[in-house]
Amino acid sequence: MRFNPNLTGLWFGGVMEVINNVTMLSIILVGAAFIREREHGTLEHMMVMPISAFEIMASKVWANALVVLIAATLSLRFMVQLVMQVPVAGSLPLFVAAAGLYLLSTASIGIFLGTLARSMPQFGLLIILVVIPLQLLSGGVTPRESMPVLVQNIMDLAPTPHFISLAQAVLFRGAGFELVWQQFLAIAAIGLVFFLIALARMRKTVAQVH
Repeated sequence: MRFNPNLTGLWFGGVMEVINNVTMLSIILVGAAFIREREHGTLEHMMVMPISAFEIMASKVWANALVVLIAATLSLRFMVQLVMQVPVAGSLPLFVAAAGLYLLSTASIGIFLGTLARSMPQFGLLIILVVIPLQLLSGGVTPRESMPVLVQNIMDLAPTPHFISLAQAVLFRGAGFELVWQQFLAIAAIGLVFFLIALARMRKTVAQVH
């Protein structure tokens, strides 16, 4: 309320929709791309090339995450700031850097779900089970303080609460890196864990295809 005295819902809603779309699109695009390649036999074609599972996964994460990052940056700059006239107090480059780090985690989740699902309908069901809790229980829709402590502790293992906390601090309150470095560290650590888990699943899947 201190940074939004009139309690203008558009100020909160506009920024949070950008964050929610970053989460949803990165998971869906990366996972769907992996499943489509497996369904159309493209994954088998890549197996005859001198590339590793790490390189295949890195290319999927990099390409799709870059598209989502560019779209989120343009949306925040032009739609949220210029069209909707929502004031952004903090540094946009700092937010973009955090979003790029966060996309490593969400894209890895997409790869992981893509290795679990055998078809696009199965992937769609997994998306519902993963994306909705990430959006509803991470502090972007309702305050985390109103949730049971057990739920808060479980959600701390996901990257989304840390990214939402960082984004709100930077965009709403104008926080600098010295105030959000802990969130940066948490996102990086969780992202690395998700990346390694997804890479292990990716190698197993590629070995089965081979």
